[in-house]
Amino acid sequence: MGMAVRQRRWMAALIVLGSSAAHAQEETPGLPALAAASDQASVVGVSSGGYMATQLAVAWPERFSGLGVLAAGPWGCAQGALSTALNQCMMTRRGLPSLDELAQRRERYAEMEQVGSQEALRQLRAFVWHGASDETISPALGDLLAQQWQRWLADPEQQLRFVQRDNTGHGWPVAMPNDASLDPQSLGDCHNGGASHLLACGDDVAGEMQAWLYPEREANASEGELLAFDQSDFAVKGFADTGYLFVPEACEAGGCPVTVALHGCQMNAETIGDTFVRYSGLNRWAAEHAQVVLYPQAESSMANPQACWDWWGFAESTWQINPLHDTREGTQVKALMAMLDQLQSAQANEAATAD
Repeated sequence: MGMAVRQRRWMAALIVLGSSAAHAQEETPGLPALAAASDQASVVGVSSGGYMATQLAVAWPERFSGLGVLAAGPWGCAQGALSTALNQCMMTRRGLPSLDELAQRRERYAEMEQVGSQEALRQLRAFVWHGASDETISPALGDLLAQQWQRWLADPEQQLRFVQRDNTGHGWPVAMPNDASLDPQSLGDCHNGGASHLLACGDDVAGEMQAWLYPEREANASEGELLAFDQSDFAVKGFADTGYLFVPEACEAGGCPVTVALHGCQMNAETIGDTFVRYSGLNRWAAEHAQVVLYPQAESSMANPQACWDWWGFAESTWQINPLHDTREGTQVKALMAMLDQLQSAQANEAATAD
């Protein structure tokens, strides 16, 4: 079945992001069921998205094979308090968080089956990257995240890659293709960062990260499309109305792994347009290796003015003493996992076969 035919069955239209002449449609289609591989999913993120990516991996390690984190600190760092997030998990005015204390937090959750098992956690592959000149989240916190995973993984030398890049600020480094139709001002300076937090460093960190997380993934080049979908089926506090999905043509028959890619604060499409979802480098690697990339989107609000992912508990009920945002019960964690469930469902493929 051709890609265009398949798109008509589960997508109303291709949305050309960043263009004022996007195809007008009555409504944005829902997230499709793609019969994606259930055993090779990864979750990656930058800044608040990095914190959230780790929350997903620790909550559901049996659902992921790999984790990639840029410019973020250790799991559980905020412990449900915004003041801790600001003063100990971005800057370190209160000193570094205690890995022993955070380990006890995970153990308490494990006893209540609110996170995955230690054995499942030990099997993951992890990629941790941090700019040595990051003035938003201290590089010392990236060191601490790497140390945390060294404790958790079965063989850190084989399963963990930690990169600290000199003279690089806060964000996601990119190597732009020559034909990219992107205003250079949309990118941040490699050292100082910038409004989009995509850093013009000439580094293909996305490719480096994915190659580490999928060391045996062979090249299977194909064309791909970047599509918009309605996030209302997964609507929870902090979620935007629209998310994005990159689907290579080679993945239309199912069986491709999914990478869940989480933007950082002020990096959602509402704020920077298509800069992250189109130019992170993930789509290029995905097209070359037959990988689906899911780009959920957060939105800004009074409680979350910079459109961050919930790594300190703002999306939970205010009456909760412990907001559980970093567990399987977390409001955003559950919604993001429901998106992954939908992509890994075979329902759409079965319907197409019946037709």
